[in-house]
Amino acid sequence: MVHLLDFQEIDTTAKLDAKTLFDLVKLSFGVVAGAGALVALVVAYRRQRVDEAGAQREVTRLHTERFSQAVDKLGSESPAVRLGGVHALAGLADDAPDDNLRQTCIDVLCAYLQLPFTPDPGDDPAHQQEHHRYLALRKVRHTILRLIDDHYRPPGEPIAPGRAAPLTSLA
Repeated sequence: MVHLLDFQEIDTTAKLDAKTLFDLVKLSFGVVAGAGALVALVVAYRRQRVDEAGAQREVTRLHTERFSQAVDKLGSESPAVRLGGVHALAGLADDAPDDNLRQTCIDVLCAYLQLPFTPDPGDDPAHQQEHHRYLALRKVRHTILRLIDDHYRPPGEPIAPGRAAPLTSLA
């Protein structure tokens, strides 16, 4: 094998002079420093990945907490609190860190629209309280429809008369 590689034998009787020894020490320190830098780079990369994953988990946890609070509001008996829940869910959908969480907010709003509701009892004075409750809950449903419509309207498309501009178009 030695003959195939044309390897010359090392002279074991030769002595190292100070300059060669110094160059070998410098080379050794360079190799050790390079290996140390490589290890430090790998450790820093891993730490960054762990920190990013932790930050993503924290964002998701906060979103889940806010989502739970918004859904609780949507299930309230008070129409005003329900309306607040609708706007909270719409805001969460806008702020969601990923598409699955955004879709969950939209699914909850759509499910609310699919829930059965009591029809309008009319303007009969005997049913005035039920009529006002119906009007308030209808306002919640119309708000959900308006928010969904505002988010799906292409930019630049005119808003229907009598409707306010969505907040995103004012920026």
